[in-house]
Amino acid sequence: MVSRTPQVEERATAGRTRHETEGGEGFRSRDASSLRDGAPRPTREEERDAWRIAATVADPEVPVLTIEDLGVLRAVEVDASGVRVTLTPTYSGCPAIDQMRDDVLLALTAEGFRDVTVDFTLSPAWTTDWMTDEGKAKLEQYGIAPPTHRAGERSGPIPVMLGVKCPRCQSLRTREVSRFGSTACKSHFECLACLEPFDHFKVH
Repeated sequence: MVSRTPQVEERATAGRTRHETEGGEGFRSRDASSLRDGAPRPTREEERDAWRIAATVADPEVPVLTIEDLGVLRAVEVDASGVRVTLTPTYSGCPAIDQMRDDVLLALTAEGFRDVTVDFTLSPAWTTDWMTDEGKAKLEQYGIAPPTHRAGERSGPIPVMLGVKCPRCQSLRTREVSRFGSTACKSHFECLACLEPFDHFKVH
């Protein structure tokens, strides 16, 4: 989480107030086609800099991941009116999204960006397909089994999950204990080889 100096906090509060005034709850309808697949990286230097800073913000629920790793960071635009960042929650009502917004505001204002607005979009819906390979590797190292296949596969062979691999001993001899784990996007598993419990990030 970004440290809060009085000056940074004042600018972040101003951005948050403008965000709430202009965008209500912050959920806006954007062109779905522009956000459907992996988020396109900005090409303009100022936007690349803003993206790089926003991309360092950690996921409050799984702090080993950044919002870029998770695929929540969808767009960064910079123009004369300021900086606009678009985030897609992992699911509607995600309790971490407000913290992500505040941390993005703080990170960008701490680096000198002014008039920062963070918008949320629910269309297209977030999917585990947007997670980066690096993010999935971080999950496994953290003790969480990453998604096992792509959610977006609609044609061709249907993936059959033989088992969720234990992130500790790599055994496929595991069983689901509960469909819901520590958060709604994870399920709770037990390894029958090493007997350790672990969370599995559900495919969706």
